[in-house]
Amino acid sequence: MRKQISNVAQASLSEHNRSCVLRHLYNNGISSRAQIAKALGLTPAAITKITARLLEAGVIEETGDIEGSKNRRSIGLKLDSDRFHIIGVKFARSLVEIGVFDLNGTTLHLEDLPEVSDSTIDSTLTTIHERIEDLLSGDSSIVAIGMAVPGPYLRNAGHTAVVSSMQSWRRVNFLEEFSTAFSVPVFVEQDARAGVLAQYLFADHDDCDTMAYYLVGEGVGLGVLDHGKLINGSLGAATEIGHVSIDINGRPCDCGNVGCLERYCSAVAIHQEINQSNIIPQSEAMGHSQACIALFAKAAQGDAQAQGMVRAIGRIIGYGCVTIVNAFNPERIILGDIVPQAGEPLMQAVRDIIHERVIDELASTTSVEVSKLPTDAAVSGAAAVAITEFLDRPSMFFDVT
Repeated sequence: MRKQISNVAQASLSEHNRSCVLRHLYNNGISSRAQIAKALGLTPAAITKITARLLEAGVIEETGDIEGSKNRRSIGLKLDSDRFHIIGVKFARSLVEIGVFDLNGTTLHLEDLPEVSDSTIDSTLTTIHERIEDLLSGDSSIVAIGMAVPGPYLRNAGHTAVVSSMQSWRRVNFLEEFSTAFSVPVFVEQDARAGVLAQYLFADHDDCDTMAYYLVGEGVGLGVLDHGKLINGSLGAATEIGHVSIDINGRPCDCGNVGCLERYCSAVAIHQEINQSNIIPQSEAMGHSQACIALFAKAAQGDAQAQGMVRAIGRIIGYGCVTIVNAFNPERIILGDIVPQAGEPLMQAVRDIIHERVIDELASTTSVEVSKLPTDAAVSGAAAVAITEFLDRPSMFFDVT
């Protein structure tokens, strides 16, 4: 028994060290064996052994001579980020998006499926299976699939606990539906947590590892990275800011609470306000995203009513930021998805609320910005979930033992 425990511990340590080497190369680019050993605090012999296995498995490659310490020549190593591809799938309420990315998050392919309704979820799932199989058969470089799903996502059970305004998604068990359906591994994560991983891996945030991704789309979600670690909670349902009440006597929510943030600033809630105000002609026939974008365009054109609505939305989003700052104290809050596309007028209202309602020491040290990723952070985040697994558990993908 003691020998078995020792073997397990050794295997775990070996996997950890392999992961550290891959992450070093992922974050720092071409490095010599000596540079890796120094950075990771491992012996040159250990690094030689680890990199030999990774080279043999085709995970990394040699790049030729580079300048080492004391002007000595060394052989460079790198992780070929272009060589391995990842599929990312974003599930929203009425929107499903599928993309293919390289390890740096560069978009190689992106497509939107037809709008989803309660009655078309089953056919949408069939289409997803078909499209993923097509992508896999057409690209042998794809090594994993990541999926970003609405929260609160119960990671062990495999399903979402509540999906406001579109409850039929609750009956879909994403693990049963997808985890063994394809020839490559599948990983599922809550959409906003996937989004913060995308910000961490792909966006330039000056090595910031304490940040929050505030998703304001058809739903409202939050992903928080605390010193490089995701905050998950016991069931995987932590940081569900969309169901934090901002009005204890407010609008009822499908989750059972009242006054939930999601009931006031999600694209679904904004669409309802647009329909009631009659500000956008024929808005009832539009999708949620389309109606919101039309409102934001009208505000940008100088319409006073639309501008007032955008400022009001920004203030409500700001109330969420107040909770984020006080609960998690991130260095950065990054807003993404549909609603932040309203631009600077909305963001100024958000910042005004933060400075009104948060103590100066916290407000002045928390930056609030819109996501700069070229694609939606949830779909690139779905890829980031799989890339994180690729870097953390290389033996799951390659024979490196």
